[in-house]
Amino acid sequence: MTESPQPDPQADPPYAAAPPPAYAAAPPPAYGGVPVTGSVGKVRSTGICILLYIVTLGIYSWYYYYKTHEELKQHTGQGIGGVVALILAIFINIVNPYLLSAEVGNVRRLRGQEQRVSGATGLWFFPGMFILVGPIIWFVKTNGALNDYWVSQGATA
Repeated sequence: MTESPQPDPQADPPYAAAPPPAYAAAPPPAYGGVPVTGSVGKVRSTGICILLYIVTLGIYSWYYYYKTHEELKQHTGQGIGGVVALILAIFINIVNPYLLSAEVGNVRRLRGQEQRVSGATGLWFFPGMFILVGPIIWFVKTNGALNDYWVSQGATA
């Protein structure tokens, strides 16, 4: 009796070799331990923003809160995002200065930068509004810290 030849697995396999498993894309680069998950936000001129706020009788602040919170959330994957910020701006606007300053300060701290602003910076807005210039000081500090952060991440001024 003759022995039937056994197929040589090295010679010509009956099936094509499976490609290596597809691995997930490399994790996003991390700076200071926090991954950057999205695009860099826009640098906004502090003077132009104040002018738009005055000309639109405050409506621009809703847009500003929406865009800045949304950019921060897309960039880091953290934060309240634009929709929640807009809802808060319309119904409970007093909390947004505290939230925005806190988010800007946190993202700067987590990236190894000087924090410069925090939730306490919102105190310039309220009760700072009673000295009239308080909200302007809050905005200059918070928008300046945010603009500096975006520039450090590659945004153009």
